[in-house]
Amino acid sequence: MLAAGSISVQLLLDNLSRYLSLTPRDAECIAAAVRPRRLRRRQLVVQAGDVCLYESFVVRGCLRAYYTDANGFEHNILFAVEDWWIADLASFLTQTPATLHVEALENCELLQLDRDTLECLYGEVPTLEGYLRILLQNAFVAQQRRALQAISLSAEARYRRFRAQYPQLEQRLPQRHIASYLGLTPEFLSKVRKQVLQQPDADS
Repeated sequence: MLAAGSISVQLLLDNLSRYLSLTPRDAECIAAAVRPRRLRRRQLVVQAGDVCLYESFVVRGCLRAYYTDANGFEHNILFAVEDWWIADLASFLTQTPATLHVEALENCELLQLDRDTLECLYGEVPTLEGYLRILLQNAFVAQQRRALQAISLSAEARYRRFRAQYPQLEQRLPQRHIASYLGLTPEFLSKVRKQVLQQPDADS
């Protein structure tokens, strides 16, 4: 089994294989390139104001990316669990200061790639460039869809959509984090959640 340090890279290779045809040599190159990292709960991967140096693939654990406004309020932008990537993408791609914090919500195991290593991997595994395009397209579509939902859907509809799209997240996240992601107060989300649980058949 290929590993980076003591963290298995099999989940990452399985993820890549859904989009690419990897040879054994490709797999070895990727395993050699990724940087293993373990985080404790509440530890930051990226701090706003610093440059985001790594794209992080989640092998174990749950993380969030959030923005802190001028009044000190936190706004959750995205979450990531096993088999997902997380970063401040704008900072990573442009190597400019991050606007987002990325924080571990649980103890985590990550596999990370920095920009220089990624560029080298493109030469060794050329199909990775196509994979990155897919990641960027998916991230763009997700953010656009979320922005449209925020202005077009009711609070209940947004919560139902969240439950349908990310069923594995609700049991792992404090309600205040879900509320922040949906643009609601925790108290209002509690009322919405109660309504939804009383009418489960309306979920889609």
